[in-house]
Amino acid sequence: MLILVDSGILLRLFEPKEPDHALIKSSVQILRSRGEKLVTALQNAAEFWNVCTRPVTARGGYGLSVAETELRLQDLEQGFSLLFEPHATYSIWRDLVVSLSVKGKQVHDGRLAALMKANGIAHILTLNGSDFVRYPGITVIHPADVMATP
Repeated sequence: MLILVDSGILLRLFEPKEPDHALIKSSVQILRSRGEKLVTALQNAAEFWNVCTRPVTARGGYGLSVAETELRLQDLEQGFSLLFEPHATYSIWRDLVVSLSVKGKQVHDGRLAALMKANGIAHILTLNGSDFVRYPGITVIHPADVMATP
């Protein structure tokens, strides 16, 4: 099964100081041991870069240099396959945001939902499940759920 890994998971996976780091690292290891294929998207990589390079004085920023962030991005690329966007992603996204009245920053989650649908992916590993429940056919997986499932 393909599982899209959300930006918040990626950030915490590569930042040991994050409170959820151990939970996320364990859940990713468990999913991989079960044979799940974990993938990510350009949008997630861009959000990862944004937070890593954002100053620590800004909301949630890690304050890493470009060189440090590039090393983390290389690790991310080695651990997760990158999805490419099929041409149909735009029309799926457009239909979703119009039909579900998606507004503001929630548009970014709509874009991930469209990418998932375009690639036939039904599952997302995320800490923000409420951001995706509006999208039909998408199953949210929280890292704690992975740990609770034998």
